[in-house]
Amino acid sequence: MPVSPATPATAPTTTTASATTTTLTARALLLDMDGTLVDSGRAVQRVWQRWATEHGLDIDVVLGVVHGRQGYASMALLLPDRPMEQNHADNARMLAEETADTDGVVPIPGAPAFLAALADHRHALVTSADDALARARMGAAGLALPPVAVTAEHVTDSKPHPEGFLAGAALLGVDPADCVVFEDSEAGVAAGLAAGMPVVGVGVAAVAHGATVTVADLTQVRITADADGTLTLTISDGI
Repeated sequence: MPVSPATPATAPTTTTASATTTTLTARALLLDMDGTLVDSGRAVQRVWQRWATEHGLDIDVVLGVVHGRQGYASMALLLPDRPMEQNHADNARMLAEETADTDGVVPIPGAPAFLAALADHRHALVTSADDALARARMGAAGLALPPVAVTAEHVTDSKPHPEGFLAGAALLGVDPADCVVFEDSEAGVAAGLAAGMPVVGVGVAAVAHGATVTVADLTQVRITADADGTLTLTISDGI
């Protein structure tokens, strides 16, 4: 995960709001993938539908758990009496299936311009997908993979644990308090908040997850950068 050396943070993350916009400032952005940059909902449902059927589980119950978490962690919640090694084995198989199945994977509205605006600034992908799946889905959506990526291989604990976001901040050389997270899932929002970072919730479902501010999609976010590297996010209210 190559990263250019970072200068020390000089401006803390701040938040201001008006009747129509919210403004966040930060030194770096930490970005979830599925549901935040990439719409992979149909592919996720296909893979988990097969797994749910195998285990006699209702797919709606399963989908209510899996978003944002690594597969083995979701399985542990859904089948609490099953040995963890079986969860890890199933997870490895399903990651391979998901990597091969990118039909219908598209960018979240606004994602291409959003990433283009960040190209010369500190940002990292922080996803529960492994490296192969992250590359497959970002590629299918026509999005460039950020040069810094924290994937499943790089953490011990799945979201909602904050490990991934804290690792992303460390790799970028930025204090966690100077980062802003973009997330869509309940587990992801909880992880960002637990890391001490403001969270921009993406998508209608994120309204209920307690994010700092929520947008329908990334078209509602405008990014500008100061000469010292401070990023200003101007976020249109409403969803």
